[in-house]
Amino acid sequence: MAQDPYSELGVARTASADEIRKAFRKLAKQYHPDKNPGDAKAEERFKRVSAAFDLLGDADKRKKFDRGEIDADGRETMRGFSGDPRAGGFSPGGGFGGGQGFSGSFEGVDLNDIFGDILGARGGGRGFGGPTKGADVRGKAEIDLEQAIKGGKTRLAFSDGRTIEVTIPKGAIDGQMLRLKGQGAPGRAGPGDAIIELEIRPHPVFKREGESLVMDLPISVPDAVLGAKVEAPTPEGPVTLTVPKGSSSGARLRLKARGLPDGRGGRGDLFARLQIVLPEAIDPALEAFAEEWRKDRPYTPRKR
Repeated sequence: MAQDPYSELGVARTASADEIRKAFRKLAKQYHPDKNPGDAKAEERFKRVSAAFDLLGDADKRKKFDRGEIDADGRETMRGFSGDPRAGGFSPGGGFGGGQGFSGSFEGVDLNDIFGDILGARGGGRGFGGPTKGADVRGKAEIDLEQAIKGGKTRLAFSDGRTIEVTIPKGAIDGQMLRLKGQGAPGRAGPGDAIIELEIRPHPVFKREGESLVMDLPISVPDAVLGAKVEAPTPEGPVTLTVPKGSSSGARLRLKARGLPDGRGGRGDLFARLQIVLPEAIDPALEAFAEEWRKDRPYTPRKR
């Protein structure tokens, strides 16, 4: 039988629910296996602390325990067994009453285990009503755009001090849910699951438009006028992009299947939005050329 859960958590029987939660978090951080690798004693203490919180952290279970309806393991106490052998119940002196069939000493034996086997309770855990699985916990994981496309690993921290490594699947999409088995809250029938929602962080270069990515691509005046081959970034690394002759700012060049995963095994596109950029210092020759051009060949882009 487990120790008294109040003693296990180091709290008084009058402790509030908040005090119980704080005590559990403190002990869980201290004895979690991730912080004590290979320490069997710390792992055992963590299990006991988790079991104590599973009982006291549930208001209904705590009330039943305080009233003596369940024991420290969460099992219902034996009722309907009188100490009188004539009543056919259990006799503390040894054996079952009723005269026929079976008698003997039970010293050193956990009778709750025996009755649990008889009633079929141990198939699903302990207790007549069956054990309960721990609650699922939910959280968000922010990932980089590159992680969403290529996949990878990231670490998450829970409020109880636990940290876990999460594998990001290749082609993950914004809002995708990952279910991590056995990483939820502890419970008698085992821990619940952790349900993690993926959120792709904003990128300094690429902006999202649905499944497409858009980026600004600076080009020079000669590149815009004459056309050129320029280097352009993509989530997988730089590529060479052809700028058509006579390109204007705002024109979009498409790089097929270089965007975000679409959730169906494909990818959206990447669009490079051209931005004509003048040099920081205007060269006298360029200035003279512009003056002559404006004089001899005037045009107004706003009227085009």
